[in-house]
Amino acid sequence: MPQPPRPPRRPRYAGKNPRRFEDKYKELNPERYAADVAKVVASGKTPAGSHRPIMVAEILGVLALRPGEIAVDCTLGFGGHAREILARLAPGGRLVGLDVDPVEHPKTTARLRAAGFGEEVFTAVRSNFAGLPKVLANLGLAGADAILADLGVSSMQLDDPARGFTFKADSPLDLRLNPARPPSAAEWLARVPAAKLAAALTENADEPNAGLLARELTARRDATPFKRTRQLADAIRDILLADKPRHDPATDDDCVRRVFQALRIAVNDEFGVLDLFLRHLPACLKPGGRVAILTFHSGEDRRVKQAFREGVRAGIYTATNEEVGRAGPEERRANPRSTSAKLRWAVRSDKV
Repeated sequence: MPQPPRPPRRPRYAGKNPRRFEDKYKELNPERYAADVAKVVASGKTPAGSHRPIMVAEILGVLALRPGEIAVDCTLGFGGHAREILARLAPGGRLVGLDVDPVEHPKTTARLRAAGFGEEVFTAVRSNFAGLPKVLANLGLAGADAILADLGVSSMQLDDPARGFTFKADSPLDLRLNPARPPSAAEWLARVPAAKLAAALTENADEPNAGLLARELTARRDATPFKRTRQLADAIRDILLADKPRHDPATDDDCVRRVFQALRIAVNDEFGVLDLFLRHLPACLKPGGRVAILTFHSGEDRRVKQAFREGVRAGIYTATNEEVGRAGPEERRANPRSTSAKLRWAVRSDKV
């Protein structure tokens, strides 16, 4: 008697310490691994491939949203802030959601549509937030009542090794928020002069070893171009070890993170984009409009603080916060990525 065919075996999870990202981060499949996701959240970590919005209550307090208003989320990300904003604009309000990322923006738009936010209340626009004046003009909007800009890189970008934002997995050295726009980090690093690299490491990441790393990395790239994240991380550790044989290896990863941050800021021209946004921001706000900006780096915060304070002195803004806003201790415990966040806000003058 013939035996019935055996059903196919289900994929096996490769133990406690798997090597593949897709196996390790079961949170990428939350429907299948709901219990695992719950454990990750309970431990005070962010599930891989998702994003936990930061300082939601504080931002909503600053924006003081009212039904029927027009709001803009300049950095839509996973859509956490957007959902809370949309709930407070109803009935009759509208949210415009911008994001430059062609990978994540459609996913977030689909999630918000599935949650019941149609085109009449939520307009998705793929654009860098520096292009906000053009976006508003194209939509026939004279300005917004409230604007939010969360300048942090989203967890979806950081946790996806294919994007090249992390050295914890070996992947192409990319670091672009918009993968379609050159150069990648590998291309930028291949041709940047040592002096310019040292300046970027200092300005973008406050790296104390900027001169040493710039000199050594530019010397090594001629023999072996840096194309992979782990390749670059190993080179940085090797340079530090050769310079200080008795250094603490535990600090190496901190240095690698700073270098990756500096490259990301340079490749995406993040400071230039922010400067342009701040210059056009007052014209994008209605009289009495409110703006909230979350920064995650001293260079970002310094620019926002200066722009808002100068705006108050010039009568463009009526108020801004002197004391920077921070996430509370409970949020920092539950979401460590909120620790470096700084919240600054301003209110547009009634003068046009």
